[in-house]
Amino acid sequence: MNYDAKIPEGPIDEKWEKHLEHVKLVGPNNRRTYNIIVVGTGLAGASAASSLASQGYNVQSFCFQDSPRRAHSIAAQGGINAAKNYRDDGDTIFRLFYDTQKGGDFRSREANVYRLAQLSRNIIDQAVAQGVPFAREYGGMLANRSFGGVLVSRTFYCRGQTGQQLLLGAYQSMQRCIHDGMLTMHPRTELQDIVVVDGRARGIIVRDLVTGEIQSHAADAVVLATGGYANIFFHSTNAINCNATAIWRAHRRGAAFANPCYIQIHPTCIPNSGDFQCKLTLMSESLRNDGRVWVPRKKGDDRAPSTIPEAERYYFLEERYPSFGNLVPRDVASRNAKLVCDDGLSVLGDKGRAVYLDFRDALKREGKQVISERYGNLFSMYRDITNENPYETPFRIYPAPHYSMGGLWVDYNLMTSIPGLYAIGEANFSDHGANRLGASSMMQCLADGYFILPQTIGDYLHDIFQDKVPVDHPAFAEHEKDVRDRIARLMAAGGTRSPMSLQEELGRTMWDHCGMARTAGGLNEAITHIDGMKDRYWQDLLVPGTAAGPNQALERAGRVADFLELADLMCRDALHRDESCGCHFREEHQTKDGEVVRNDEKFGNVSIWEWAGQGKPHVLQEEPIEFKALPLMTRSYK
Repeated sequence: MNYDAKIPEGPIDEKWEKHLEHVKLVGPNNRRTYNIIVVGTGLAGASAASSLASQGYNVQSFCFQDSPRRAHSIAAQGGINAAKNYRDDGDTIFRLFYDTQKGGDFRSREANVYRLAQLSRNIIDQAVAQGVPFAREYGGMLANRSFGGVLVSRTFYCRGQTGQQLLLGAYQSMQRCIHDGMLTMHPRTELQDIVVVDGRARGIIVRDLVTGEIQSHAADAVVLATGGYANIFFHSTNAINCNATAIWRAHRRGAAFANPCYIQIHPTCIPNSGDFQCKLTLMSESLRNDGRVWVPRKKGDDRAPSTIPEAERYYFLEERYPSFGNLVPRDVASRNAKLVCDDGLSVLGDKGRAVYLDFRDALKREGKQVISERYGNLFSMYRDITNENPYETPFRIYPAPHYSMGGLWVDYNLMTSIPGLYAIGEANFSDHGANRLGASSMMQCLADGYFILPQTIGDYLHDIFQDKVPVDHPAFAEHEKDVRDRIARLMAAGGTRSPMSLQEELGRTMWDHCGMARTAGGLNEAITHIDGMKDRYWQDLLVPGTAAGPNQALERAGRVADFLELADLMCRDALHRDESCGCHFREEHQTKDGEVVRNDEKFGNVSIWEWAGQGKPHVLQEEPIEFKALPLMTRSYK
């Protein structure tokens, strides 16, 4: 298959505007004749659903939560980037593009990243118009702070609750569209399959999580805004129900999967306390603005941190990266935290792995009130979870899986390789390359949902005017049968293990061999183990209860089955990509200082994987990445 990204010609700063001048449009009076399905109600899904409905399309929105407000975007903390240059510190659209492309270790499409930087300014204006309560300076200007991998302050924030406030803005827009009759909400429903008719996405099959009913819904286009797959590691910062089922079922129906091995490990998370935990808690990267990361220089030093003299503290990020200090990108900070713990300097000693994030100096400099205004809810959250007061003793943090840079392949219009099927936000691969900079996920979600998809979807819809496929088409019955057969097979498995225990086993394998550091031997070992798990999953699994009603074990069983297949592809992609870049750190390819060594000649591309059928190996295709606006360079933060 030929993967045409549909990148416009011309200078990079003119591509988006010229593209809009030539995309096909749907007239206002015709929009009401089109039905669009949006799956997911996080920032990407809520913004897309409300924008499309506001344009006049009939929109159906689906989520498995009881309310759109419970989407996982609500947990995003630190902020959202935009090249507004309110600090007069030299920020520009090009600098945001430069930082994002460099932060992704030159594994992103330039045109997509530059468009994201251009639209970042519009997002802030949109959010302010919705009443999002961004922090402000004393004079009334919107406040900014810095995130990792940049030398300017461009991150807008609402203390440590930015995702929640932005989601409420999108949610209120959805509610207005529901009131106006242009948007229908379907909560407590989970996508089971994508209906493809004559090569086009024509609807979805869902399961009602309350009644167990299998339902068909037809549409002229389907939009997946279902997030990423970091829960494949079991212990991650994602909510426990976050899953890859929607994008994986789309993949099985023909949507290509791009760069699956690119998973971001977030450096500032509360360390794992034991096997009883099923998720980890994120502490916003914004804390690294004022907090200093360190460990004792002496192995086994179990003194209270306040009693350790300055000379005996190892501020390893500040010493190794003097230009950026504690604000290096996430992949760099995470690897260095792992390295010092590998060297026996963990502040938990033999009990676990952690480093200090210390606000002692910031509290002396700024005072408790200022620090509380910036980070108060984060300090409270940490105290509630650990029973330690971070105003008096340092945070203890350690990296954890957080975000997926890989996802469904999409073109410049955000359409997947299945015509009529779109993927937006974290569900696609398009903007972050091999490592996402902090405060860029919300930027991408809202750019996709508010400003890109609503202006590009017409290019497809224009050509299928009045070309309808109703739910009584035989394809819907066939897809429903596939879903029912799969559920029946899950219920009939007569094993003894819960889906969660099997997911934990998979997560441990993935973390050990496809986590922060990877080797060919470890990846091959993981593939062998995962192949064995796939073979015995249907014998080991136990799903109690019935499918005719609420059954969380059944929900999780289906998701874990999808995780197993995706895990195999992740490891094979990581094994194939025989280089180090961004978060993909192959130990065979590093400098003497432990920095990544890319192979641009062989891997300066997007890995695109095609589903070949159950039990058959995936087919690998490649999309070359062009580097014209920003020449390739060795990424350095020293």
